[in-house]
Amino acid sequence: MYDIREKIDPSQLDLKDTVVSINRVTKVVKGGKNLSFSALVVVGDGHGHVGYGVGKAKEVPSAIKKAIESAKKALIRVPLQGTTIPHAVVGQFGAGSVLLKPAPDGTGIIAGGAVRAVVESAGITNILTKSLGSDNAHNVVRATFSGLQHLKDPVQVARLRGKELEQLARA
Repeated sequence: MYDIREKIDPSQLDLKDTVVSINRVTKVVKGGKNLSFSALVVVGDGHGHVGYGVGKAKEVPSAIKKAIESAKKALIRVPLQGTTIPHAVVGQFGAGSVLLKPAPDGTGIIAGGAVRAVVESAGITNILTKSLGSDNAHNVVRATFSGLQHLKDPVQVARLRGKELEQLARA
């Protein structure tokens, strides 16, 4: 598993945000219903750094702002191999699973809405994905992040095995 404990300073990255979903949520209280909004946002620099966050507020712009701040605090680094990922992986969260497979150049991003937002923000341009199970945007985004966190960097794998990167590529 890739070491995600390394701290990433969001102020040094040129982050772009993508709103994945906005939900209207109500809380039933004695005097009626309290209406508020929940926003799910993905931020990324397009060069292997990506994060997601959830924000709730009485107005949509405030919820989005809170979600962006939360996403900046939860950035991870994704090991890339050119324009794709190093190997296939399945990420799981709750009832949602997301299959991520590397693809050759020219394939593009074959992904649905929530997964597409995450991989585009991470800077992956060639990938095949399949969302299995839950289609809830929150579960799909978290399952995608789970998969991206389980990616192994080919350079680190070669170093751990005491081999050169070219020897691993041939095997």
